Amino acid sequence: SRAAAPPGPPVYVDLAYVPGSWSARTVDEEFFRRVRSLCYVVSGDDHLKEGVMRGILDALLAGKHQWGTDIQVTLIPTFDSLVMHEWYQETHERQQELGITVLGSNSTVAMQDETFPACKVEF
Repeated sequence: SRAAAPPGPPVYVDLAYVPGSWSARTVDEEFFRRVRSLCYVVSGDDHLKEGVMRGILDALLAGKHQWGTDIQVTLIPTFDSLVMHEWYQETHERQQELGITVLGSNSTVAMQDETFPACKVEF
């Protein structure tokens, strides 16, 4: 079982990377309540994260709801996922109410002989 997080104020950051692999199981509502970021990067197209992805995304909504401020948040997925698409469609209205924007992965960058998906984030 997980130990309870010690009491304390939330941490504010510009960019937070949502843990992947086995650590993804530790990302819950408390994570998003305590780690308040302008941008969250959700990466890792693996079967472990796919299995907990819906819980992570729902935890973002629940945690952000507790902030009590109108801070805009951007969610940046680095992979395409059926779970992500379903969550986006089912919770789009709630995302808008909470000030959450999900970036699509439809931009590409060409460098030398490679082309890969990318997005630009400015602060």
